[in-house]
Amino acid sequence: MMDAARIAQLLAPFLGDGSLSTHQLDQVSAYLDRLMRWNQRMNLTAVRDPDEIITRHFGESFFAARQLLGREEPPAKSAMDVGSGAGFPGLPIKILVPSLGMRLVEAQHRKAIFLREVIRDLQLADCEVVAERAEALAEAEPGSADLVTLRAVEHFQDVLPTAAQLTSNRGRLSLLIGREQARTAETALPNFEWQAEIPVPLSLSRIILIGRKREPTE
Repeated sequence: MMDAARIAQLLAPFLGDGSLSTHQLDQVSAYLDRLMRWNQRMNLTAVRDPDEIITRHFGESFFAARQLLGREEPPAKSAMDVGSGAGFPGLPIKILVPSLGMRLVEAQHRKAIFLREVIRDLQLADCEVVAERAEALAEAEPGSADLVTLRAVEHFQDVLPTAAQLTSNRGRLSLLIGREQARTAETALPNFEWQAEIPVPLSLSRIILIGRKREPTE
């Protein structure tokens, strides 16, 4: 397992003036260890170097959490990570903000099993895996999350309307994407008002794009 001090060093550019507790660093180390072992049997991430996993996956996710949580009124109480895959950004967001209710939407059976094992290992309360297609969940529970996150999913443009449908009227949709995908999102969801792009540290092209549904006009 990676040393906590090394993890803290790698994450420093993404946490600004904040830091993780010893317990949170231990959670990241345990999560990384399980991810590396599972990645030998199935493709959870194309990134193989542990340092790069910390910076690219954990760092980006923690940076997103700092932009999204603790700065708005009222604060988000429920979050949903669509197409969660290996758990990014949903699980790091949950680690950083333990009080936030988190649902990880992942239709692939083996990835869902991995996510449940991480949740159990890290003893994360009020965190569950929804092992079904996001489209079916959006039909059954539209507007059910204050915060919806979407990162590095296949068929990005096709998934966007589903993620928007899951976002509550006063909630926010957060996209962790390449800068070239921003126009796609803005075009696909014209009923959303988008904040200025937020560049991800240590990346030339990765951004966070945060949108909120426009208030209906009379």
